[in-house]
Amino acid sequence: MISSAFRGSRLRGGYRFTLTVVACIVLLSYSLSNNVRGETRQDAAKAATAAQTGKEQNAPAQAAPQSAAPPIFSPEQIQAGKTLFASQCSFCHGRDAGGGESGPDLMASALVEQDVRGEKIGPVVRSGRSGKMPAFQQTDEQLAGLVAYIHDQKTKAKEGRRRTVDAADLQTGNVEAGMRYFNGAGGCAKCHSPSGDFAGIAGKLQGLDLMRRMLYRGEKLATESGEEEGNKAGAPPVTPTATVTLPSGQSVSGKLAYRDEFTIALVDEGGWYRSWPASQVKYTVKNPLEGHIELLGKFTDENIHDVLAYLQTLR
Repeated sequence: MISSAFRGSRLRGGYRFTLTVVACIVLLSYSLSNNVRGETRQDAAKAATAAQTGKEQNAPAQAAPQSAAPPIFSPEQIQAGKTLFASQCSFCHGRDAGGGESGPDLMASALVEQDVRGEKIGPVVRSGRSGKMPAFQQTDEQLAGLVAYIHDQKTKAKEGRRRTVDAADLQTGNVEAGMRYFNGAGGCAKCHSPSGDFAGIAGKLQGLDLMRRMLYRGEKLATESGEEEGNKAGAPPVTPTATVTLPSGQSVSGKLAYRDEFTIALVDEGGWYRSWPASQVKYTVKNPLEGHIELLGKFTDENIHDVLAYLQTLR
């Protein structure tokens, strides 16, 4: 009996001991597991924070576009481009790239605005434009100089002058007053007709183009496409004529070719170019645009905007 009871007590004690050991092991494992998971979560949080910080630090550099800063050209490039531009480009685009006889103002050009380092300008220079601009075979160094000079001129233009006119700036005139001036004091109706040469003119020219055509008729004002505005509006070319009376009494007439204080020149009916010292002959010049020239000295701002408002109704 005693032996059996002792064995039973030992067995029950051993059973309790075993349960205690197992419980301790389970608790230890659970604690270690939580610690590991806690460290893992902390590490993950730290990594996420570091990654976010890195993104925030790098964000400005990534957000800044490559074209945010204007390209920098050396003074030597700009000077070389200026010399080349003067010899090969200025006869069309003007000596300062602001537009000339037949070429548009490059400082106001949409193509130049989109260009960074010649990727837009280069193909046009080397390939030309059919019927408008010849191709120029430039080396990479020469082309870089031209690009540098054009961009330098464009930068200077932005600093010192306004290059565009808002449409709203031109919509201040009175149509009725403009029609009265056109038919009366302005004398426009003596040469022009709303149903003749001005029929539909507002559908061909708008805004500033129409105003320039009105004020500077006969000037070769090139548009962005290189097309002369008078031609685009369907207006016939206007060429002054001259009659030269020689000392012998003979008269020669033709299209005026050149005139200054020293020389008078014309192209006669046979197509010959003829010139004389102005001091040795008598001459008269007939310019159909004389009325426009006189009006430039008489126009008020109100007259200009009133006439423009009237012309804009001729569609």
